[in-house]
Amino acid sequence: MSESTSATYAAAGVDIDAGDHAVELLKPHAERASRPEVLGGVGGFAGLFSLKLDRWKEPVLASSTDGVGTKIAIAKALDKHDTVGIDLVAMVVDDLVVTGAEPLFLQDYIAVGKVVPERIAAIVEGIAEGCVQAGCALLGGETAEHPGLMGEHDYDISATGVGVVEAADVLGPDRVRPGDVVIALGSTGLHSNGYSLARHVLLDIARMPLGGHVEEFGRTLGEELLEPTRVYAKDCLALVAEADVRTFAHITGGGLEANLARVMPRGLTAHLERGTWTPAPLFALLAQRGRIERAEMERTFNMGVGMVAVVSPEDVDRTLAVLTARHVPAWVLGDVRPAEDPDGPRAILSGDHPRF
Repeated sequence: MSESTSATYAAAGVDIDAGDHAVELLKPHAERASRPEVLGGVGGFAGLFSLKLDRWKEPVLASSTDGVGTKIAIAKALDKHDTVGIDLVAMVVDDLVVTGAEPLFLQDYIAVGKVVPERIAAIVEGIAEGCVQAGCALLGGETAEHPGLMGEHDYDISATGVGVVEAADVLGPDRVRPGDVVIALGSTGLHSNGYSLARHVLLDIARMPLGGHVEEFGRTLGEELLEPTRVYAKDCLALVAEADVRTFAHITGGGLEANLARVMPRGLTAHLERGTWTPAPLFALLAQRGRIERAEMERTFNMGVGMVAVVSPEDVDRTLAVLTARHVPAWVLGDVRPAEDPDGPRAILSGDHPRF
């Protein structure tokens, strides 16, 4: 650059015009994900949400923040960006609903190396779809361009969600009793956890092409790996309205035992039986191609169980009926018993998976 040439933000790598164009493209998607309590529209400095306090005697706000992790690398490799937003919403709202909270709104943050308006719009399209599935509003967000820090085609996404629950209805370990029954809610695949190991095994070790058809899946490897995370929020809230739910556990990083242990009180142990389900073919493929030991599989992946409900024994049939009616695969996974050692494990998997 000559001494007479003026430096500009665009020359430094930040294109404000492209950012403005991205906002115009994403607006129709964001407007889909709304609720009556939302005040104003997209583009303000802050999102406004009118909390109708007369709905609750003692409202408690719940908040959760999460991202999608290296699943984004699959979206980037396939140049398909309209589903990772669903994953993002699911990771946030399905944490909120564990407490019994109804998700109210979500705000996203998208960091990019270079703003490509069409890509931003596709990401937000997925976020909006996730919010619609969860019944919450997309209240706002931020797109930040980071030239020099991220490559031109790189991006990452995160979000924070807020929900509300009546103080007397907060779910958690204090509600769990001996004899309660653990119900599994089936996952749609890996959801958004374990992708660093999955990519290493399938792409680096096995050298499987993302565009290659896999007979066990009935579709390409890339399509299988990009399958969106199931959004359980509405299903869980419907279940709370119909059955005596003690607590939920969202099965993410750490797997079944670690996540269920988080909602088990001291002195009780959830006993889970592997023989109650067969993990989807993707899990078997990962174990075989990577020679991954079972313990490593079970602490990295959800193994086909994306959410767990702990319910009273009297409401098992009702629980299964509600979830079946909502097209959520569900089955009895185990039960809650007094712990042999109060300081021992709070969740134990035993037995073997059939045909795994």
